[in-house]
Amino acid sequence: MSNFSSLIQADLASLTNAAHNLATSSTTIAAANQFGAHDAQHASSFAQSMQGAIDSVNQQDVDAGQKMADVDAGKSDDLVGAMLSSQDASLSFSMLMQVRNKVMGGLDELIKLPL
Repeated sequence: MSNFSSLIQADLASLTNAAHNLATSSTTIAAANQFGAHDAQHASSFAQSMQGAIDSVNQQDVDAGQKMADVDAGKSDDLVGAMLSSQDASLSFSMLMQVRNKVMGGLDELIKLPL
Protein backbone atom coordinates (compact mmCIF):
# COMPACT_ATOMS: atom_id res chain seq x y z
CA MET A 1 0.00 0.00 0.00
CA SER A 2 2.82 2.39 0.88
CA ASN A 3 4.49 1.67 -2.46
CA PHE A 4 1.46 2.88 -4.40
CA SER A 5 1.18 5.93 -2.21
CA SER A 6 4.78 6.81 -2.93
CA LEU A 7 4.19 6.29 -6.67
CA ILE A 8 1.22 8.65 -6.61
CA GLN A 9 3.20 11.22 -4.64
CA ALA A 10 6.07 10.92 -7.11
CA ASP A 11 3.67 11.42 -10.03
CA LEU A 12 2.10 14.41 -8.32
CA ALA A 13 5.53 15.91 -7.66
CA SER A 14 6.46 15.33 -11.30
CA LEU A 15 3.27 17.01 -12.53
CA THR A 16 3.79 19.94 -10.17
CA ASN A 17 7.37 20.33 -11.33
CA ALA A 18 6.32 20.17 -14.98
CA ALA A 19 3.61 22.78 -14.37
CA HIS A 20 6.15 25.04 -12.67
CA ASN A 21 8.58 24.64 -15.58
CA LEU A 22 5.78 25.43 -18.02
CA ALA A 23 4.80 28.56 -16.10
CA THR A 24 8.35 29.87 -16.03
CA SER A 25 9.15 29.05 -19.64
CA SER A 26 9.68 32.25 -21.59
CA THR A 27 7.94 30.93 -24.69
CA THR A 28 4.72 30.13 -22.86
CA ILE A 29 4.43 33.27 -20.73
CA ALA A 30 2.97 35.26 -23.63
CA ALA A 31 0.40 32.54 -24.35
CA ALA A 32 -0.43 32.18 -20.66
CA ASN A 33 -0.91 35.93 -20.30
CA GLN A 34 -3.29 35.85 -23.25
CA PHE A 35 -5.47 33.44 -21.28
CA GLY A 36 -5.50 35.46 -18.08
CA ALA A 37 -2.62 33.85 -16.20
CA HIS A 38 -0.69 36.15 -13.91
CA ASP A 39 3.01 36.90 -13.70
CA ALA A 40 5.17 33.86 -12.91
CA GLN A 41 6.19 35.37 -9.56
CA HIS A 42 2.60 35.40 -8.29
CA ALA A 43 1.64 32.06 -6.81
CA SER A 44 -1.78 30.85 -7.87
CA SER A 45 -3.51 27.53 -7.83
CA PHE A 46 -4.27 25.48 -10.90
CA ALA A 47 -7.98 26.07 -10.36
CA GLN A 48 -7.43 29.84 -10.32
CA SER A 49 -5.36 29.64 -13.51
CA MET A 50 -8.01 27.56 -15.27
CA GLN A 51 -10.78 29.90 -14.10
CA GLY A 52 -8.79 32.87 -15.40
CA ALA A 53 -8.32 31.13 -18.73
CA ILE A 54 -12.02 30.31 -18.97
CA ASP A 55 -12.98 33.89 -18.11
CA SER A 56 -10.55 35.27 -20.68
CA VAL A 57 -11.80 32.97 -23.45
CA ASN A 58 -15.39 33.81 -22.55
CA GLN A 59 -14.63 37.54 -22.71
CA GLN A 60 -13.01 37.11 -26.13
CA ASP A 61 -16.15 35.31 -27.34
CA VAL A 62 -18.42 38.04 -25.99
CA ASP A 63 -16.29 40.76 -27.60
CA ALA A 64 -16.25 38.94 -30.94
CA GLY A 65 -20.01 38.45 -30.78
CA GLN A 66 -20.51 42.15 -30.08
CA LYS A 67 -18.30 43.14 -33.01
CA MET A 68 -20.22 40.79 -35.31
CA ALA A 69 -23.55 42.14 -34.03
CA ASP A 70 -22.35 45.70 -34.67
CA VAL A 71 -21.40 44.80 -38.25
CA ASP A 72 -24.75 43.03 -38.78
CA ALA A 73 -26.67 46.02 -37.41
CA GLY A 74 -24.71 48.46 -39.57
CA LYS A 75 -23.15 50.22 -36.58
CA SER A 76 -19.68 49.29 -37.79
CA ASP A 77 -18.09 48.59 -41.16
CA ASP A 78 -15.07 46.73 -39.73
CA LEU A 79 -15.95 43.31 -41.11
CA VAL A 80 -12.29 42.22 -41.23
CA GLY A 81 -11.76 43.15 -37.58
CA ALA A 82 -14.93 41.34 -36.56
CA MET A 83 -13.90 38.21 -38.47
CA LEU A 84 -10.40 38.30 -36.95
CA SER A 85 -11.88 38.65 -33.47
CA SER A 86 -14.18 35.73 -34.17
CA GLN A 87 -11.32 33.54 -35.38
CA ASP A 88 -9.18 34.57 -32.41
CA ALA A 89 -11.98 33.59 -30.01
CA SER A 90 -12.43 30.29 -31.84
CA LEU A 91 -8.73 29.45 -31.65
CA SER A 92 -8.61 30.42 -27.98
CA PHE A 93 -11.54 28.13 -27.25
CA SER A 94 -9.92 25.28 -29.19
CA MET A 95 -6.69 25.75 -27.26
CA LEU A 96 -8.56 25.78 -23.95
CA MET A 97 -10.35 22.55 -24.89
CA GLN A 98 -7.02 20.92 -25.75
CA VAL A 99 -5.67 21.88 -22.32
CA ARG A 100 -8.82 20.51 -20.72
CA ASN A 101 -8.48 17.25 -22.63
CA LYS A 102 -4.84 16.88 -21.56
CA VAL A 103 -5.71 17.52 -17.91
CA MET A 104 -8.59 15.05 -18.04
CA GLY A 105 -6.32 12.47 -19.69
CA GLY A 106 -3.79 12.93 -16.91
CA LEU A 107 -6.48 12.54 -14.27
CA ASP A 108 -7.75 9.39 -15.98
CA GLU A 109 -4.23 7.96 -15.88
CA LEU A 110 -4.00 8.75 -12.16
CA ILE A 111 -7.36 7.11 -11.51
CA LYS A 112 -6.30 3.98 -13.38
CA LEU A 113 -3.27 3.49 -11.13
CA PRO A 114 -3.76 0.26 -9.18
CA LEU A 115 -3.95 0.64 -5.44
